[in-house]
Amino acid sequence: MQITPTSRRILQIQNLVFLAALLAVVGLLAWLSTRYNIEQDWTRGGRNTLSVESRKLLDEMPGPVHITAFATDNELVRGSIRDLVARYQRYKPDVELKFVNPDAEPDRVRELGITLDGELLVAYEGRSEKVQELSEQSLTNALLRIARQQERLVVFLSGHGERDPHGKANHDWGQFGKLLEQKGIELRTLKLAESPKIPDNTSLLVIADPRVSPLPGELQILNRYIKDGGNLLWLTEPGGPGGLAPLAETLGVEVLPGTVVDATTQLFGISNPAFAIIPDYPMHAVTREMKSITLFPQAAALEVSAPEGWQAQPLLTTLDRAWTEIGPISGTIRFDEDSDERMGPLDIAYVLTRPRKDNNADDNAGGEQRVIVVGDADFLSNSYLGNGDNVTLGLNMFNWLNHDDRFIAITARTASDVNLELGGTAQMVIGFGFLFGVPLLLLASGLIIWWRRRSR
Repeated sequence: MQITPTSRRILQIQNLVFLAALLAVVGLLAWLSTRYNIEQDWTRGGRNTLSVESRKLLDEMPGPVHITAFATDNELVRGSIRDLVARYQRYKPDVELKFVNPDAEPDRVRELGITLDGELLVAYEGRSEKVQELSEQSLTNALLRIARQQERLVVFLSGHGERDPHGKANHDWGQFGKLLEQKGIELRTLKLAESPKIPDNTSLLVIADPRVSPLPGELQILNRYIKDGGNLLWLTEPGGPGGLAPLAETLGVEVLPGTVVDATTQLFGISNPAFAIIPDYPMHAVTREMKSITLFPQAAALEVSAPEGWQAQPLLTTLDRAWTEIGPISGTIRFDEDSDERMGPLDIAYVLTRPRKDNNADDNAGGEQRVIVVGDADFLSNSYLGNGDNVTLGLNMFNWLNHDDRFIAITARTASDVNLELGGTAQMVIGFGFLFGVPLLLLASGLIIWWRRRSR
């Protein structure tokens, strides 16, 4: 083809038009990238994408979700939190994440009961839940509890010196009662002497360490409530069940004599040995997510022989070094083998369950009657609520007893494409190849090139 001035100008115009079109396309793509966001998870198994269960739950939550992460300026911890929450934000853009340095706001951290670096506080429509484990299953289950939680009526027995859920005294439960009300639980005190009937819509009855024996008629009402399938949280103290012996007989509960002590509590900075330390927990819905220790002052040890139709399981068990001290807890104390004292491990809390008689029980009641008996009522009091992880344990107990313990099982997604497994022969070939083969090959190539240049 003969190049003429005209053809040259045509080629120049074509090149300018192509360049202008290319720049326009690039500019349009850049503008579109600011308006739209498209992400694809190309990992095998989609390990960076929310599971179907989590996406279905988010579809049922039309309002914004606020997540506050209490994390220090540790980029490793904060980066893990961002990566986890980003999965939810990609599917639900109104999931908001905010970081708070716990060292900068110690009063707020103490008020909320934050104990771990990287702990999350998830809030939705006025309800909140804490998450200590950074995983999709833990975060999704927290969202499930605050999204579907229905109003529950918890009745506290009163009139016999019990702990008051609204009281401000050291032995009362006022602070914990506020936390329960923030979870959407209605608290009501009931004096059977004034109103000799437990409300039909009661989801849980709490008997928190009565100091005066109930009247025989009141005991009949309590036993009838248990026989009719009502859920119960009963907290007692050392010295036996007292006036609640008929209730203990109904549930097969025996309160062992003495107070649980552990002389090695000084290792934890506790001078009083009458503290039961619980560091490990069974795989139960109440304790499966518990990571920190809990402390129980002046606790009683329990033994339960499950009545017919009931199933009993220890929930809180002390260390082997604990024992039941029958004598006064002062000066030097030691275990006396020649007495009725019992050496650890000791059970200070039990869960009892049995199927409900009414097979047509609604979802709120569940198909199971649930009872928890604890040998200490102080661990949720205003004085000791902040010890260890007592708050979490108390909330878990109330959630389980109210049948708010629904969990979503999400299969952990492992990265199957990040491990390379080689046999012995392959490892030997690669090892000797890089150690001897590659250097010899480079040396031979260099000699050949040198020989050819010299022969020219």
